[in-house]
Amino acid sequence: MDIVYNIVVVLHFVGLALLLGAFLIQITSKEKAVTRWMFDGAMTQLLTGLIMVGMLESGVMGEAEKAEVDTTKIAIKLVVVLVIAVLAAIGRRRQPPQNVLWLIIGLLTLANVVIAVFV
Repeated sequence: MDIVYNIVVVLHFVGLALLLGAFLIQITSKEKAVTRWMFDGAMTQLLTGLIMVGMLESGVMGEAEKAEVDTTKIAIKLVVVLVIAVLAAIGRRRQPPQNVLWLIIGLLTLANVVIAVFV
């Protein structure tokens, strides 16, 4: 089951790369836009995050890993990625420029990384 969990973790990082990469690639452009890749990255992060927590909480991974789940941290990260996904969905329906939406999505993505690493 470890290999399945590790594959889900890799996919979670791919979602982060999609989301953060779509943000960073537009830093120098004057008209920022919320792209499909931001939405796809947010949805990938959401889905894989839920799968990882489900695997850990269900006991499939063993009791040692189950004790390591910080539900407060996970709840905060879940709310942040839900906000990102909603903003990305809204942004996909609007015409550029979307500088404010683009910036909020990027900052929330970076905040989620900081929460994952330091909290």
